[in-house]
Amino acid sequence: MVLATARIEDFDRFWQTFSTKGAELRKQHGSKGAQVFRDPDDADRVWVVFDWSPDEFKSFISLPEAQEIFKEGGLQGPPQPAESVGETDT
Repeated sequence: MVLATARIEDFDRFWQTFSTKGAELRKQHGSKGAQVFRDPDDADRVWVVFDWSPDEFKSFISLPEAQEIFKEGGLQGPPQPAESVGETDT
């Protein structure tokens, strides 16, 4: 899984594109789903958990088709993955 963040121009515009064209393209590239969270402190930011490996995520965001969908959805740049700082089993 990959946690990523992006700045958006308008949530409704973002959601319309993310949940339609974006979902179809992600599915074509092996995505099993994604969860979207609005940032409670910044209305122009969303956080997304993608069900991909980091390499699959990097490959997807570099696709020209993905770049077009980012623009259509009003992203102010491609999603940026959050840096993992560790893992624990408890």
